[in-house]
Amino acid sequence: MDHTLIPSLGDELFHALRERRTVAPLSTRHPGLTVDQAYGISLHLLKRREAEGERVIGKKIGVTSKPVQDMLDVRQPDFGFLTDRMQIDDGSAIGFARHGMIQPRAEGEIAFMLKSDLQGPGVTREQVLAATAWVAPCFEIVDSRIADWKIRIQDTVADNASCGVFVIGAQHTDPATLDLAAVQMQMWKNGEPCGSGVGAAVQGHPAEAVAWLANTLGAYGIPFKAGEIILSGSLAPLVPAAPGDQFRMEVEDLGGCSVRFEA
Repeated sequence: MDHTLIPSLGDELFHALRERRTVAPLSTRHPGLTVDQAYGISLHLLKRREAEGERVIGKKIGVTSKPVQDMLDVRQPDFGFLTDRMQIDDGSAIGFARHGMIQPRAEGEIAFMLKSDLQGPGVTREQVLAATAWVAPCFEIVDSRIADWKIRIQDTVADNASCGVFVIGAQHTDPATLDLAAVQMQMWKNGEPCGSGVGAAVQGHPAEAVAWLANTLGAYGIPFKAGEIILSGSLAPLVPAAPGDQFRMEVEDLGGCSVRFEA
């Protein structure tokens, strides 16, 4: 690959994000693109966002459950970064124009707040739980700068794991007090059930997914830091969102959160 292509594709995705438009799949235009190169594109995209004042406050893993893998036809998890401008208050509105939405979908998942650093490789589920201050229900609103969600793993990694914005519920719970693999989640869209799942849908246990992410990013020299938010992946299939839609979710023993969409 031409050494100028990674920054060029990173710039392309940055402008697509800011201009609320999609681009043709990178994996189609560049069939030899590797996950490592895609991650380089993602880092360039992040640098462009940081140059405009955004600040990294966490990381995310996606495409962790079989229903989501089947929906997107992507067979391994993706990973990306969370910034301060991506966090939306529980119960508030997400504006398509204001928050740069293009083709959003809602995911219900569990967020982890770290109280101590973690550095892969070799991080275990038990170490993740010991390093976690609290867990909370979370809506991640995924969005793709790739046309029609026609993504392969290289496309979604390059596009910051198809992340848009996220919402964390007000209830914060010590993970030592419950079995995260067994918790049940329910989602509603405009008052109608739209999805359900169990913690074990995410690689057998949400903390297992967080450990995978710590070890995957550790291979790139990227640590988890105390105070960071880690999103562990969707417990159910993604649900498309449009202006006027309202979403609510409840996770057993963890509470709930809600969000609405406007133009």
